[in-house]
Amino acid sequence: MWVWLGLVSMLFLGVYDLCKKHSLNHNAVLPTLFFSNLASVVMVLPLILISARAPGVLEGGILYVAPMPLQWHGLMMLKALIVGASWICAYFALKHLPISIVSPIRASGPVWTLAGAILLFHEQPSALQWAGMGIIFVCYFLFSFVGREEGIHFHRSKWIGLIFLATLIGTCSTLMDKWLMHSEGMQPVQVLAWYFVYLGVFFTLVNAALWWPKRKQTTPFQWRWTIPMIGILLAFADFSYFVGVGDPDVLIVIMSVLRRCSILISFCVGAILFKEVNKRKKAWVLGGIMVGVLLILLAG
Repeated sequence: MWVWLGLVSMLFLGVYDLCKKHSLNHNAVLPTLFFSNLASVVMVLPLILISARAPGVLEGGILYVAPMPLQWHGLMMLKALIVGASWICAYFALKHLPISIVSPIRASGPVWTLAGAILLFHEQPSALQWAGMGIIFVCYFLFSFVGREEGIHFHRSKWIGLIFLATLIGTCSTLMDKWLMHSEGMQPVQVLAWYFVYLGVFFTLVNAALWWPKRKQTTPFQWRWTIPMIGILLAFADFSYFVGVGDPDVLIVIMSVLRRCSILISFCVGAILFKEVNKRKKAWVLGGIMVGVLLILLAG
């Protein structure tokens, strides 16, 4: 069941990535993050309120947000901080880079998830997993040559650095998700609802401190219909994902692989919609990365 939930999450994330790129083109990043997350909060807040005020309506169902101890709220704040930092890095990078550059880099998430499992849980990769990671790193090297044709130097571009950083930080969130639900005993909807709420607090503070005082000196903010769609699509994608991660039999590396397959949608459709160049060369490199990810999947 969790595999199908991973595939559903993948489909929503593919469209979500396209909405992000459309929203960020020549637009201010921080208010885009705030309003897109606000749409997510609007979706989950009724679940929190109904669960608290009229628990009998949802109690026993998958949408019931049970009361949490103070310690769990602290963990949700930490998760929101991790996710918020990852998104800020990713959104700024996506604003300044072609989606056909960003997508293959983001596709490497399972590699870092596997590396985290090795370091934190002392897992021993198989020969097939090592081969998959090796192929992906070789593809990164080849991808740097493709990027140079568009004036993007991987070792000097701060935007490339930010998208790599976003991917690494996002890996911490992925590993934390399984720990929260399998070690701490949190329910999927608790994680979903409260991390969106605390993300709302986080982005409010970030915008108040960094964007609002300097809004007249930075890229102006433009409202676009895709901005709330980011939050709506993410809420559906994350709900499917968290329910899948809550399955006792879930393999977090494979779930990460399934979610990252969303880049096939964002790469193929986005490269055409946004009229990006070198699509054929990038597709070959993307294919190599997906082969490496597939090897990790098969080994799992």
